[in-house]
Amino acid sequence: MRRLLIWTGLAALVGLVIAGVAYWAYWNFYSRFQPVVISRNQAEIQQLLDEASWVSGGGGGQPLYIVAYRDSASAQRYEHEEAEKLRAAGVEPRIILFARPDLEGLAQSTAAERATIAELWLTRDWSLYQRWTATPARQWTAAGIPPADGNLARAAVVEASRQFNTRLTALLEDAGVQITYPLILWRDRDGFLKACGCADSRSWPFIRDDLNAPERVGQAEPVDALPAAETYPGDGTPADANAPAALPYPALPGIPPADGQAPEGPAPDGQNPGVAPSSSPAGQNRSAAPRAAPVAKKQEDSTFF
Repeated sequence: MRRLLIWTGLAALVGLVIAGVAYWAYWNFYSRFQPVVISRNQAEIQQLLDEASWVSGGGGGQPLYIVAYRDSASAQRYEHEEAEKLRAAGVEPRIILFARPDLEGLAQSTAAERATIAELWLTRDWSLYQRWTATPARQWTAAGIPPADGNLARAAVVEASRQFNTRLTALLEDAGVQITYPLILWRDRDGFLKACGCADSRSWPFIRDDLNAPERVGQAEPVDALPAAETYPGDGTPADANAPAALPYPALPGIPPADGQAPEGPAPDGQNPGVAPSSSPAGQNRSAAPRAAPVAKKQEDSTFF
């Protein structure tokens, strides 16, 4: 009885370990990358998104909001790899940028970045955003853009971008969203508001599935759409009706026979080709004389024929 209890306890322990490992694998490789359905403060979150100044290159009537800061490598990668797929599904990516606040007295944004953030929030200039993101951050000087430092109005705009991000992240954390950038918010086919801290690319397929976006865009053209192959004379393909007519084949003179060879074609005077004529006509009518039969000769010991 005691041995049975020991084996039963070991089996239960092994089962618990297997269940724990299976749950950890499910969470680590799948569950933690799923978006979160916002069930609290949806109205306030939606109001923040509607009032924020976003920039967009167009794409469709269904909005998807991407919240990030300029130097976020994962946000730049997401826009580069996923934006065209979303536009192909009729989704409009709307990008909201903010200037990160100072951390323990250390500035996390440059003067050029703050000036550009203020300009984008005031003008929503998509071409300016494209020029900015196409230029390395250290080389961007914000030439021609009024500075935000020392300008109360533009400094207030920069501060508004920071307050927007602070309030949005507080509401999303309360809803169970892990805050990583880019923060992406959208509504699914049923109208539910969803959010994702999508720094890991393994969470991106869930967004495409919700919005029916393709996995890739820019496929090669089908074979039927490719141009027809060019036709060449003599290959058996029909010639183009608009192409110029080909030149007729030239009439070449006959080739004279070499020394000692009979000429090709019909021979003159009914002679067979390839047979040299006889020099003596009389030889043609002369018949061969019959050969005489051998005569037996007898000698002393044998007879020979």
